[in-house]
Amino acid sequence: MSISAHDIARVLSEALPFMQRYDEATVVIKYGGHAMHDDHLARAFARDIVLLEQTAINPVVVHGGGPQIEAMLKKVGAPSHYTAGLRITDKPTLEIVEMVLAGSINKQMVGHINEAGGKAIGLCGKDGNMVVARKLTRTVVDPDSQIEKMIDLGFVGEPEKVDVTVLTQILGRELIPVLAPVAAAVNGGTFNVNADTFAGAIAGALKAKRLILLTDVPGVLDDSKNLIKQLSADEARRLIADGTISGGMIPKVETSIDALERGVEGVVILDGKVPHAVLLELFTELGAGTLIHN
Repeated sequence: MSISAHDIARVLSEALPFMQRYDEATVVIKYGGHAMHDDHLARAFARDIVLLEQTAINPVVVHGGGPQIEAMLKKVGAPSHYTAGLRITDKPTLEIVEMVLAGSINKQMVGHINEAGGKAIGLCGKDGNMVVARKLTRTVVDPDSQIEKMIDLGFVGEPEKVDVTVLTQILGRELIPVLAPVAAAVNGGTFNVNADTFAGAIAGALKAKRLILLTDVPGVLDDSKNLIKQLSADEARRLIADGTISGGMIPKVETSIDALERGVEGVVILDGKVPHAVLLELFTELGAGTLIHN
């Protein structure tokens, strides 16, 4: 189906108020899931990020890489260890994680953005002590004894301190930071950090206007599996409590609430498999996912 020049001009005109809304604003985008493995979607995402920068928005990209890490572990013959469904990141695994996240994936994304006409800079949380993390532990309930026990996840951390000095030197200078969720430890070591959590901490420290979490689902769904377009933080907490929000969506929503408490204006959870999902969310009235706000 061809689109007329008149239709293109109308779309651009209708996007103007939204461009003005985000003029010189910081938007943090967590990129991961299926879209990262589809070369066409990855390149389209890169073009969209360059477009944001060209419209005077300051985009900050945080990426994941779980499947790529798993593939590399298999390639080098390194075993994967899990407890209660959670990956244990031992020292050999951490070396692979850092190599894949801060190396191959990060530079591939930087390359895509640069090919699209942007000026991307690849960084991780260790650069400039941007993110210093503490060891993360999890408790699980033993199904037989119903007793809670602590799980040692190894070199998995959660942000403790965030210093955005490096980012503030970059933003607003036609440069696009692309961040890998690898953080420094207080003792000088390294921690692997969940990409959603990492993005939330960065967005909070930057007081971003929007944090966008790209996932493999349309957003937060109600009991009938219909998309919930908007939620307040209190409504989101209630939906977690009554079981409407469950499984892997719980940590994403908890990250969203935490980011709001840190000063982010709004958090959007949306499907990264939808072409131009970020543009649809920011530059149209309909949006593309679930907006969580205070």
